[in-house]
Amino acid sequence: MTDLPVLRLKPKMDPRRIRFGYPWVYDNELVLDRRTKAIAPGTLAVLEDAGREPLGLVAVNTASRIVGRVLDRADVTELTEDWFAERLSRALALRDRLYDQPFYRLVHAEADGFPGVIIDRFGDTAVVQPNAAWAEVHLDQLTAALARVTGVTTILKSAGGRARGLEGLDDVDAVLTGTAPTAAVPVPMNGATYMADLMGGQKTGLFFDQRPNHAFAAGLAKGARVLDVFSHVGGFALAALVAGADSALAVDGSQPALDLATEGAARTGVAERFSTRKGDAFDALTALGEEGATFDVVICDPPAFAPNKPALDKGLRAYERIARLAAPLVAPGGYLGLCSCSHAADLDAFRTACIRGIGRGLHGTGRSSQLLHTGFAGPDHPMHPQLAESGYLKALFFRL
Repeated sequence: MTDLPVLRLKPKMDPRRIRFGYPWVYDNELVLDRRTKAIAPGTLAVLEDAGREPLGLVAVNTASRIVGRVLDRADVTELTEDWFAERLSRALALRDRLYDQPFYRLVHAEADGFPGVIIDRFGDTAVVQPNAAWAEVHLDQLTAALARVTGVTTILKSAGGRARGLEGLDDVDAVLTGTAPTAAVPVPMNGATYMADLMGGQKTGLFFDQRPNHAFAAGLAKGARVLDVFSHVGGFALAALVAGADSALAVDGSQPALDLATEGAARTGVAERFSTRKGDAFDALTALGEEGATFDVVICDPPAFAPNKPALDKGLRAYERIARLAAPLVAPGGYLGLCSCSHAADLDAFRTACIRGIGRGLHGTGRSSQLLHTGFAGPDHPMHPQLAESGYLKALFFRL
């Protein structure tokens, strides 16, 4: 028996998917009467099947398409600081085994038992993205447990991004504990030093997910001329230079990001081989083609062109266009890396768009392509086995 409100599946909905671990319950799967719709966002509830058999503890937000997010077993009726600490300890144990320095994604949402929550760690500072209403309601407990388990002294809240808007949440960043950093934080990764702007940068300030793909590209880069498009703070370029690339050109539309990349190159000791070019990536690729420029390694790591299903067709056309413009810039025998962080574009669709674009870009040249490697996010971004969306990152490497 519990005083928690109840969410109930419609009579024709099969509860086995939830029983087998699927973490989301959609609005069209539930009986949403007037009482249910009045439940405040972030409230805990018991999810039941149509026969009133309890299925689990869920967090409710009837303003979202995902009305219920499964948090725990049905016999768990409250979230204490210890509840958060136990899950954070489990997440920390994995990262401690994977990495010898505290720079990683500590919590990857559903895959780590925290639906809609992202936590990236930068040494003694953690950046939390509470992208679901339940996490916003319980933010004080999460913050206290995070400091207790990890020992971080500063915890920042990053409230930007589309996900919070879909949950009806604000976009106000905050310092939850400690003191806000006054400068970019140096982050060691793959032998390079990256500068992360934790207060004003994209997302949490750095993209840890590309770490293994940076390393693979770096393995192709010794003695190479490298072009890194959508470079952000120097992602692929700095890793390539550390691995012995002759030169790297970073292209991005953000001057602050390129300034951080330049600072990272200086701290890494590769500044004399690093250069930047500010501008729209499509325009820059077109201009480089018109200039007759070629590179031994070209990497394109754009933002999510297909963040949702309605944007899929347009997004796939954009990925195809990137491949078409980038392929002619690759010197014969060189390498092209194409990346996608779009949830809606699965690997097959993304690969098809890339291959089509490469074919168009090389048409009439007599050149062909080989697909060498398919990369994904690093192991600090584990995939929830029941949730394909948690395996969002794809990286394809071709030899042309």
